[in-house]
Amino acid sequence: MQPYELSLTAAADAIRSRRLSPVELVDSVLDRIEQVEPDLGAYVTVAAEQARRAAREAEREAAQGRYRGPLHGIPMGLKDLIDVAGMATTASSRVRTDHRAPADSTVAARLTGAGAVLVGKTHTHEFAFGLTTPQTRNARDHGRVAGGSSGGSAVAVASGAATFALGTDTGGSIRVPAALNGVVGLKPTYGLVPRHGVTSLSWSLDHVGPITRTVGDAALVLTALAGHDPRDPASLSLPAEDYRPGTGTDLTGLRVGVPRTYYFDHVDPQVETAVRHAVEHLEDLGARLVEVDIPMTRYIQATQWGLMVPEAAAYHERTLRTAPELYGADVRILLEAGELMSAGDYLRAQRARTMMREEWAGLLETVDVIAAPTVPTTAVRAGQETVTWSDGTVESVSDAYVRLSAPANITGVPALTVPAGQDTEGLPIGLQLLGRPLGERTLLRVGHAYEQTQPTRELTTVS
Repeated sequence: MQPYELSLTAAADAIRSRRLSPVELVDSVLDRIEQVEPDLGAYVTVAAEQARRAAREAEREAAQGRYRGPLHGIPMGLKDLIDVAGMATTASSRVRTDHRAPADSTVAARLTGAGAVLVGKTHTHEFAFGLTTPQTRNARDHGRVAGGSSGGSAVAVASGAATFALGTDTGGSIRVPAALNGVVGLKPTYGLVPRHGVTSLSWSLDHVGPITRTVGDAALVLTALAGHDPRDPASLSLPAEDYRPGTGTDLTGLRVGVPRTYYFDHVDPQVETAVRHAVEHLEDLGARLVEVDIPMTRYIQATQWGLMVPEAAAYHERTLRTAPELYGADVRILLEAGELMSAGDYLRAQRARTMMREEWAGLLETVDVIAAPTVPTTAVRAGQETVTWSDGTVESVSDAYVRLSAPANITGVPALTVPAGQDTEGLPIGLQLLGRPLGERTLLRVGHAYEQTQPTRELTTVS
């Protein structure tokens, strides 16, 4: 096994025991980037020399006994919405061609402070306003979409071009590409991870979180990220917490909610079969399955778009009026639509969200987690614009991909996607676990138990 193939947890153990040096690991990942990047397009910027300098410094510190923790010397990618001092934050847009970050974002500062080594900035769907990341190709099948908007981060992790990466999630943008590329993605509780220095899409829906190869890896990254920052008005003031899930796989006494409604409507049969088998496996581990009804389903997508589109339009108001030609057509149309929405429509969406949060709080009193598909279908072919379901219903790809992930953004509850097999074409399928606010430890425990009792997954082989 090459160093770039190691999970974060395995690499951290090897570095701490001096069986692997940060320089060896970073060099291996940079070599892997050089090998696969022409086919994948995961990165906006590769910071090779900067990464090598940081790796040498991490190696010197380790030799002196100054070990910063499990992220010491670990190569990471950051979605190109996340500021790193002196580097461009382009948001994968011509609008930001000349933008340079004056300072580190909170999350970048926390990760580098924990010893992580930045190898590059990863592509996003322009300004995170989309679900496909067209610049980037799926790690499993280059003719298919990467998913979005954190497509570059997910593909980098899936292909070995980063040991872990950060994404942002406004309507599913961590979980969707993670599921489509066969890796783990965690959207934390709203406010748990600060967003200072992260380009916003929709301030009331935006989250920052990790994309990793294992659930245990996600827990290590979340432990480094979480914590109050007064520069983010939504940041929660909470004590530090260790999110590592432990080694147990017994789920006796845990109540897993299985939706009767919404989450299995208009879902590819192979996705439904794989997820229901995953749920049955949780029952084999001791969990008790409880059928549940998802509240206010008819309002979910209208509320998501009713909040996101006008907030995005407000953020881009000045540039949209002075240089609209710099935006891609798909993003410009959505931003212009946001300018046409009335204050009354936005306030109705806010009221619907308040009601939805209350209903979900009641639902989550009856179960510990909800288990469902992450996305209703696997990665579609590049350029495909619609999905046609068995009853003849036609749905846009963006609507299909956001439909099952949006509830966690609207309500702010944490959500985790874990690989749950693949379809007959070898395309990954994701199991989504949703929990109570600040219920990350439970989600990670369940995801880890499922993962540890499944067949070993190999790193995606890119051909």
